[in-house]
Amino acid sequence: MTNYKHSQRGILLPYVLSFAALISIAMLLLMPAESAMLGVSVLLLVLLICLYLFRSLTVEITSDRLTVWFGSGLIRKSIPLEDIIDARIVRNPWFYGWGIRFIPHGWMFNVSGFDAVELELKNKRKFRVGSDEANELVTALRRRI
Repeated sequence: MTNYKHSQRGILLPYVLSFAALISIAMLLLMPAESAMLGVSVLLLVLLICLYLFRSLTVEITSDRLTVWFGSGLIRKSIPLEDIIDARIVRNPWFYGWGIRFIPHGWMFNVSGFDAVELELKNKRKFRVGSDEANELVTALRRRI
């Protein structure tokens, strides 16, 4: 049974990746050297894969777990609710960036913006989840933990 589920679409990241992919396509069309075409083709493929994988971030709370996944769900993290001690709203500094990041005290999943929910875990580590609904996420988590 799902108690909370929300998907946040990436705003800046998909535009940056799309712009870089368009530049790569232009380079492929304009490059005379075949040796450079392989490198640009690989770069284009990586950009398109990243665009597919990191287009959104979904957070779901069920009766016993918090699960967070990017895009199609290939990249995901699941935490038993019993392992979460506390949840609080935080603001990420700009240099934490977006995507999957190792930050002080733990990991962060973020697709857009600077608002996040920081989970304090029993193992003394922290895990941050970027969210454009930080208040709702904290409320849902505190009801379950």
